[in-house]
Parts: sequence; C-alpha cells; structure tokens
Amino acid sequence: MSEPEPPPEATGDTRRTPVLDPPHDPAAARDPHAADPSGSAGPRRFWSARRVPAGIVALLLVAGTGLLLYDVAAVRAGRPAMGWRRTLADGLATRPLDDPWVLTGAGVAAALGLLLLVLALTPGQRSLLPMRGSDPDLRAALHRKAAATTLRDRAAEVSGVQSVRVRVRRRKAEVRAVSHFRELDDVRADLESALAEGVDELGLGRPPALRLRVRRPGKKR
Repeated sequence: MSEPEPPPEATGDTRRTPVLDPPHDPAAARDPHAADPSGSAGPRRFWSARRVPAGIVALLLVAGTGLLLYDVAAVRAGRPAMGWRRTLADGLATRPLDDPWVLTGAGVAAALGLLLLVLALTPGQRSLLPMRGSDPDLRAALHRKAAATTLRDRAAEVSGVQSVRVRVRRRKAEVRAVSHFRELDDVRADLESALAEGVDELGLGRPPALRLRVRRPGKKR
C-alpha cells in the first residue's frame, strides 16, 4: 500500500500554484459598455446631461404656459384678452401661408425643433474619449487635451524633433512635427513607432488613427 504524496510545502517544492481565471460572466458580455476583446466594437461614448438646454426649454415652457393660463383666466373673469394674443390670433387668421412672416416663424420653429432633436439623440461629450476596461461596471474616459499632451511629450522625445503640435479628435490624431536635423524619413519612422506605442498606452476603446506630417523649419526672415 503506497503512502500519500506529501504536499509541496513538506518536500520543499517552491513551484507557484497555478492561478485559474475567474468564470465567465454572461452579464458582462451583454453589457454594451464593456470593451470587446476582439476590438470589433468599442465602449460607448458618454452622454451629456445637457442641463443648460433643458433648463432653458423648461423655463420658456413654464413662462409661456403661465402667461397663457393667466390670460385665459382673465378673459373668463370678464377682462379683455392681452394685446399680444389678439394680435397673434388676428395675424394667424388673416395672413396667408406664403406670407414672409409666417414662413419665417415656421422656419425658426422647425430649426429649434430640429436642434432639440439633435441634442436629444446625440451623446455629446465629444471632449471625452472612452477607455477600454475589463470591468463592465466601471467606465473611464480620457480628455482629448490630456491625450494630446501625452502624445506630444512622446513625439518630443524623438531625436531630431524641434517642435510638435498634436490635435486629437474622436477618430484620428493629427501630429505636425518640425525636424531641424536628421533625415525626414528616419524622423518620421521613429515618430510613427513612438506615437503608435503612445496611442496603445492611452488605453482608449477606439484608438484614433494617426495622421503624421514632418517638415523642415521655415526660413527666418
């Protein structure tokens, strides 16, 4: 009858115990904010609260409704209607549909309605770039200026770069560098490598495409 094998501590075996990955959570796969490991779909953008437009619309609606209710109550009490309501009613009853004032008012109302629809259906927060992450309950974002500063510092470390300007958009990063020595092709190759590594280290859910331009400094006058 064989004796049981002693544990690793008793034999002096210092090999690391393997760590098992946590079980797959189906809820995380259904979360639209979770990053897709395949890279086919990145995290969604942050939605803006749009408190200022909502507050303005609410104040205008409250003021208009209150004024209209006051005028209706005054008319029911035997007082004449306000002049603005009589003028508006007469104008709507007598002016034709092709009148310039009617067309102007309709155009302004349509433009305001379209603006409100755009504000309601678009996420906003264009200055925030969503970052990728493994936790579906935790969302993070990086400001465009911070991303541009990080890439600019990376580009400034490349040998031969005199100055650099970086502008990060939602889908691309524009980099304009000035090189005062070394071959432009060599500087461009080093910049592409450094910037590609810098973009990857930003941890963005949808890394922007690089658009690089390298030139010589202009002649001093």
